[in-house]
Amino acid sequence: MNRREFITLLGGTAVAWPLAARAQQPERARRIGVLVHGSRSGAVWQQRLAAFRQGLESLGWQEGRNIHIETLFSDNDYDRLPRVAQELVALGPEVIFANTTPATKALQKETRTTPIVFVQVSDPTGAGVVASLARPGGNTTGFLLYEDSIAGKWLGMLKEIEPHLTRAALLGNPRGFPFGYFLRIAKAIAPSLGIEIVPAPVANIEDLDRSISSFARVSNGGLLAPPDNTVEEHRDLVIALAARHRLPAVYATREFVVAGGLMSYSTNVLQHFRQAASYVDRVLRGANPANLPVETPTKYETVLNLKTAKALGFEVSPTLLVRADEVIE
Repeated sequence: MNRREFITLLGGTAVAWPLAARAQQPERARRIGVLVHGSRSGAVWQQRLAAFRQGLESLGWQEGRNIHIETLFSDNDYDRLPRVAQELVALGPEVIFANTTPATKALQKETRTTPIVFVQVSDPTGAGVVASLARPGGNTTGFLLYEDSIAGKWLGMLKEIEPHLTRAALLGNPRGFPFGYFLRIAKAIAPSLGIEIVPAPVANIEDLDRSISSFARVSNGGLLAPPDNTVEEHRDLVIALAARHRLPAVYATREFVVAGGLMSYSTNVLQHFRQAASYVDRVLRGANPANLPVETPTKYETVLNLKTAKALGFEVSPTLLVRADEVIE
């Protein structure tokens, strides 16, 4: 090999080496923040977060390869929520995924620039989370949990399974947005069904026991449990109290009925968590949340627990049974 050939070979190798090195460098990991207004020890939250990750993976995002997910929990503590939101924003995520109205609003107080994608928000316009469903504006968009007409459906189911029902206790933590929201809607609809709505604000186990036991002293009552973190955290107790006092109850998620509750009419919350990944994906690829319309529910599911109905002495009407998407026997 002559001198000119050697220099040419050496120069080519020098150029090729940096190119090869760059090709072997790992893909830059994008940073996703997750704020869960819920308990880190709750199995239900682990299932929902798993659905969110599955949604991301189906779109080509894999933790440890091209995304890094930082998840913080409020542990259902409303007083702790603002501090957790501040901590998450300080980590510098490129997009934040959050559940519930309180968590979303806590994040909005900390940032008006970092994109936020929400789930489990019942009335985003009424809560001031977005300007409108079609054009959210700002840095926030997401998935609507329920349309307000669902409260009438819940009350109708209670009346259908117990025709003599005249009272319904509406459970929820007053510090959560859904309690006041669904209380107003239920009170507007209830008179047409001959039902009186009794507010049952609860913040802990003691409140739940006291409120439900006190309400059950008067006959012809039932329980209405809209989406609420406090009620969900103490799901087994609520179901047990309904059974003890032989109260018909309608719940906001399928998980209550699977655990022994009487019936539910709801959207698929797991599917919402999975679908939220599509908006996170679009934001990471450059979409502006201000222009991503809030997605509204397209499917509701009725779930009945016939074993519970029989134990409580309630007869499920044929029409309610036919409408059921799932029957637990």
